[in-house]
Amino acid sequence: MATPSLSTAQQARLTSGKNFWQTKPEAGLPSIAMTDGPNGLRKQEGSSDALGLSQSVPATCFPPAVGLSQTWNPDLAARIGAAIGTEALARQVSVVLGPGVNLKRSPLGGRNFEYYSEDPVLSGAFGEAWVRGVQSVNVGASLKHFAANNQETDRMRVSAAIDERTLHELYLRAFEHIVRTARPWTVMCSYNRINGTHASESRELLTETLRDAWGFDGVVVSDWGAVVDRVRSVAAGLDLMMPFGGDELDNDVAAAVEDGRLNSKALSESADRMIALVERAAPHIRSENGTFDVDSHHALAREAAAQAIVLLRNDDDLLPFDSSESVAVIGAMATEPRYQGGGSSKVNATKVDIPLDEIKKHAGTDVAYAAGYTTDGDGSSQSSELISEAVTTAQAATNVVLFLGLAEHQESEGFDRTTIDLPSDQLELAQAVLAANPRTAVVLSRGGVLRVDPLLAPAILDGALLGQAGGGAIADVLFGTVNPSGKLSETIPLRLEDNPSYLNFPGEFQHVTYGEGLFIGYRWYDARTMNISYPFGHGLSYTRFDYRDLSVTTTADGLDVEVTIANVGQVDGREVVQIYTAIQKSEVSRPVRELKAFASVEVKAGEQERVTIRVPREVLAYWDVRVHGFVVEGATYRVEAGASSRDIRLHTDVEISGDEVTIPLTTNSTISEVVSVPSGKEALADLVTSSFPDLTEDDGPGLLAMIGSVPVDGLPEFTTGTVTKKALEDKLKAINSSND
Repeated sequence: MATPSLSTAQQARLTSGKNFWQTKPEAGLPSIAMTDGPNGLRKQEGSSDALGLSQSVPATCFPPAVGLSQTWNPDLAARIGAAIGTEALARQVSVVLGPGVNLKRSPLGGRNFEYYSEDPVLSGAFGEAWVRGVQSVNVGASLKHFAANNQETDRMRVSAAIDERTLHELYLRAFEHIVRTARPWTVMCSYNRINGTHASESRELLTETLRDAWGFDGVVVSDWGAVVDRVRSVAAGLDLMMPFGGDELDNDVAAAVEDGRLNSKALSESADRMIALVERAAPHIRSENGTFDVDSHHALAREAAAQAIVLLRNDDDLLPFDSSESVAVIGAMATEPRYQGGGSSKVNATKVDIPLDEIKKHAGTDVAYAAGYTTDGDGSSQSSELISEAVTTAQAATNVVLFLGLAEHQESEGFDRTTIDLPSDQLELAQAVLAANPRTAVVLSRGGVLRVDPLLAPAILDGALLGQAGGGAIADVLFGTVNPSGKLSETIPLRLEDNPSYLNFPGEFQHVTYGEGLFIGYRWYDARTMNISYPFGHGLSYTRFDYRDLSVTTTADGLDVEVTIANVGQVDGREVVQIYTAIQKSEVSRPVRELKAFASVEVKAGEQERVTIRVPREVLAYWDVRVHGFVVEGATYRVEAGASSRDIRLHTDVEISGDEVTIPLTTNSTISEVVSVPSGKEALADLVTSSFPDLTEDDGPGLLAMIGSVPVDGLPEFTTGTVTKKALEDKLKAINSSND
């Protein structure tokens, strides 16, 4: 398709939507469709909205990010991405709006179910795989929400105050990794402001960082309704405003070019990128709706759900259940499963596995059931009667499965939670059921972290949100058809008050301070050696794994880590090997340990597997605010292999050479900084000696300790004018030249 020559008015029209989900057909270019889809396609036909209020076409609801990330298996994310892309093609959709890779700064975040983790390496790996999967079938992805979209409270206006190092090292890192490795067709900017500037108007974010530094060459699309001033957004690097805001906004952009308020190049470049996107998508648009393999996609959803289930606790090996023993199922979520989040990602599932029905398929005897609570409110008016029925049911069975969790109205896009506690009627139910029958396994369904400390059940399965096939996956794990292998992708604290963002979330008066800096999630808890319920990366199995023979080889590209994983139990299983690094003596503040890589390995009972895990050199880098870039610090690194951030099995130390960093000296540099440079020490010594003729060599160390923190532009005053500013500037210029 030949690139058309567009007028200014046509360029302006092309860079805003036709309606809620489509781009404009302009100058012979066809319209293309976009729709939500992080965990399944949500294409609305007929009336459309962004909040999930209108029904969408049937599609496979795969585990949302909160569940999928607990697999620690990016290969699954790639396969799911390809499946979603296939369903998009069948429904004439060219761009799927996902994945969401924002970090889980607070457990209260209302959209946490749509994001992967509290760690950027884990989030980046899943985001990369998902984007590759979707785009492998010629459907575009839209990496979101760029950036620092970590809360729902006042999400359209709130300004996130984040220091430079924290922003780049944590909140932008997953985005950068995915942009550089997977090349998403589009990136979606977020609603919020960052350090006072709307993301949709931030040239630093959309052009200087995303395009100039990372090399992004696709389309930047706004979140739906994120544009405040369209002219400023185009100038910043935003290419497509969604949804359509009316002809007036298009006309204003064209007029801004004509009267000089907007550089014509900015608009033409955005139009060119839109043309490239449409030309990329157009050859694959179907003339009519197609079909996809509903059953195989459901099977993939079940496979992913089974790997996502985390066995938090299994005292006395209560699980797996013996199918010959009687079982009681308690909890309304056993018949009304909570399997996805609410809001713009809500999928109209092709079919839904009901946990109670799936448990009945596994059990060799009749299965009793009691609701125990209701999901349409707090259940307080009926709780006594429901709990009494549940207790009777539990007493009559050998084993009990108790389903607990949060209903959609208790967590969703659009609002943040205020607590991490289970509903009070569910806690009361749990206490009564456990008293009636201690052989109780709890199954949790939730999008955000729940406080589990009050649950004294001997076995707890964390199902997070598992998608439409979650019911079958839960039954598979309960009865041992599947050996659980999921790992937590976020820390479970003892209390909400222990969370690092507790005193700075969600802020006030359109402002929130990221006061915890680099120390979010496990970085905070591990640095403070705080007691927690379950650590980042935790997850048990029906077998046991030993870690043996750790070796680390340094290369120009990073580290090659090898470790042997032995299955010393009686059941075949999958282990997730996590590689962390630390520097005990660093020039900058650092967490106790940070995840740098991981691998999933299947090991048969009684056998062992040798695993090689690559740690890229770039993930070892920290953001150096002096040079405004990532730098690898030369030091002794401790490399750890573990089953969680608190279960380190093996470690070894390696020497890693650092990047050469040259910091230009200025008159604001301190005396210590100047003398740390070989030529600087000599030059400054000449100046100081000439100012203090009686100074001896023995006076040097003491004098440096006393005045080392003084900026050199203070020397004229300290030397009563003997050292002039002109002499200083000349010396510093010569030093910088000699170090180039």
